[in-house]
Amino acid sequence: MTPVSAAIASAATTSDPPGPAEPARSSDSAVPQSMLERMTLIMNCFYGKAVRHSIEDVARATQLPRSTTHRILVDLVRLGWLTQTPAGYGIGSRALSFGSDGGYGGLRKATAPLLHDLAMRTGMVAHLGVLVDAEIYYLDKVGGRFATKVPSQVGGRAPAHCTALGKSMLACLPPEQVDRQLAGGLGRHTERTICRLDTLHHELGRIRGRNGMAFERGECSPAVACVAVAIRSADGPVGSISLCGEAGTPLERIAPLVVQAAREATHDLFGPARKNTAGRKHPPELGPTWSVEAMNALLAIGSGQDWI
Repeated sequence: MTPVSAAIASAATTSDPPGPAEPARSSDSAVPQSMLERMTLIMNCFYGKAVRHSIEDVARATQLPRSTTHRILVDLVRLGWLTQTPAGYGIGSRALSFGSDGGYGGLRKATAPLLHDLAMRTGMVAHLGVLVDAEIYYLDKVGGRFATKVPSQVGGRAPAHCTALGKSMLACLPPEQVDRQLAGGLGRHTERTICRLDTLHHELGRIRGRNGMAFERGECSPAVACVAVAIRSADGPVGSISLCGEAGTPLERIAPLVVQAAREATHDLFGPARKNTAGRKHPPELGPTWSVEAMNALLAIGSGQDWI
């Protein structure tokens, strides 16, 4: 029996007894008993939208006991399928390596026409990226002749501390969280790369003072200049839009276009109609499950370990 088959067989027959503080559920409850179904329910909470959820959000959406929800979330974070910040749980780096969009379909759909419009109006390269720990992950790239000179690709990564995309999102986070996410150090990529954490915090303060506009000139790639603005929900940054051009590009002239695009994307994703009366976003409806490859990989990683 292969590791994946063994994991699936084990997950399909394993269930968690209720915790001591939680009453047992009735036999006619709709709560799934197999661990595979429980994992799928939890992962589906993060499919299709760039959002973060609390334990309570996930437990309510899945109808799982809170203790069970917390236990599975902790291990999914440990294994990289999810990430945890003060704003809640979100998609992790491992999940982004599988499937067509890593659960960011709603974000890509909302920004696709905006990126196309930016590229057409300026002749520059437009990007959509998300922040995953200390890196940015490129979800989309649209551009003309200069696109081949920009060392980025859809599905690729770059350090957050030396890219306009990354800095625009880091500037939305509490300083303590920035310190945690960049605890591994700030690597140097060019002579202009910011390599000191205190200098980076100063730069993030300047970005906040510019209402979120982040600039980059040769910090990640010496021949590239870039301006980016984050897309924000009530809980923090969910992505960022940027325009990239040659090193001497007058970024200040085109920055307002990026600001407007980020505002339109934010309104489309998190407008008033998407909030309840308490001002909190509802957990997304459970949509399509993750790809077979993603779920098999998740189970294979867990095989042989008492991790769920």
